[in-house]
Amino acid sequence: MEKPLNKDSMKSTWRTADRKEWNHNHWALELLNAHPQDLNKEVPVHTKDEKIPYMPQWSLQRWVLFYSALPLIFHQTYMMATGRTLGPFATFNLYFFAFNATVIYQVHVLRRLGHKYGFLDGDKHERDGVPDVGIAKVVASLYKTTGSRLVMATYLCYNRDALPSSLSWTWLPLEIGLYGIILDFWFYWYHRLMHDVGFFWKFHRTHHLTKHPNPLLAAYADHEQEFFDMVGVPFMTYASLRLMGLPMGFYEWWICHQYVAFAEVFGHSGLRMHLTVPTTLSWLLQMIDAEIVIEDHDLHHRKGWRKSHNYGKQTRLWDKIFGTCTERIESVDDNIDYENVAKMPLF
Repeated sequence: MEKPLNKDSMKSTWRTADRKEWNHNHWALELLNAHPQDLNKEVPVHTKDEKIPYMPQWSLQRWVLFYSALPLIFHQTYMMATGRTLGPFATFNLYFFAFNATVIYQVHVLRRLGHKYGFLDGDKHERDGVPDVGIAKVVASLYKTTGSRLVMATYLCYNRDALPSSLSWTWLPLEIGLYGIILDFWFYWYHRLMHDVGFFWKFHRTHHLTKHPNPLLAAYADHEQEFFDMVGVPFMTYASLRLMGLPMGFYEWWICHQYVAFAEVFGHSGLRMHLTVPTTLSWLLQMIDAEIVIEDHDLHHRKGWRKSHNYGKQTRLWDKIFGTCTERIESVDDNIDYENVAKMPLF
C-alpha cells in the first residue's frame, strides 16, 4: 500500500522528477517560469558579517508605479479611443490579468537578484522550494490572492463612467502611505492573534511550515487565513480610509493594492539586501525607525512558531509600539554597504 503524503512536508523534488508524473499545476509553474531559483545557476553564499548591498526607495517606487500604471493607461486609452466604457466583468479581467502578470514578473526579477546577491541566512540554510505536496496550493494562491481583492474592489467602488485619469491625484500620495500603515494595524493584530491564540493558530501553522520562504510561498496558507489576508484586512483598511474622508475609488485602491502586494512578495523573498518597503510616507517611518526590511519578516518565519515577533509586513510601526520587534542580524546598520547600490530593474 502506498504511503500517504505528509501534508506538512516542505520537501521539494518535483522539478527534477520525471515530468510524466506532472499534472497541470506543475506545468502551470513551468510554463510561467515562476520558479524562485534557476536549478542550473549557483547562488552566492555569504557569512552573516559580510556587508549587504543597499536598494534605495526610488528604485522600488519606480517599479511599483510603472507596473501599476500600465492597465490604467490601457483602460484610459480604450475608453477615449472607442467612447465605450468597461463593465465590471471586463474591468475585473483586465486588472486581474495585470495583477497576476506583475506578480509573476516580480518573481522573475527576484530570481535574477537572488542569483546575484544571495539570500539571508544562506550560510546556514538554502531557501525552501515549492513543496511537492503543495503545488496545487501555490498555483491556486496566484489567482485567489489577486482575484479576491479585485472582486471586492470592483464590487465596492468601481464606477464604469469614471476614467482612470479622474482618480484623486491630490490625495493619492497620502492614501498610498496611510493605506500601508492602517492595513498593517489590522494585519498586526489579526496576525498576532493567529500566533497567540491556540484556536486561531491551527489556521496559520501551514504558512509557518517554511522557515526560509520564497516569493511563491507568500500566500502558502489555509483557506481561513487566505480569506482574512485577502478580503478581511483590505476591507477593514478601505473602510477605515473612507471613514477618514479619503476618496478611495477603484483606481486609487488599485494602486494601493500594488504597493501592498509588492511588499508581500518581496518580504518572502529572503534576498540578502537592505531595502525598506516602498511607501510615500517612508520619510516619516524613517524618522521614527519604523521602516520594515526583508530580514524582519524573514526572522519572523525563521525563529517564530506559536509565540513570535515582527508581526507587521508593511511597517515595523505597530511592532515598535506594542513591543514585538526583534533584533536584526545581517541588516544591522554597520553591516549595510550603502556604496554597493542595487537597483530593481524595470525589465
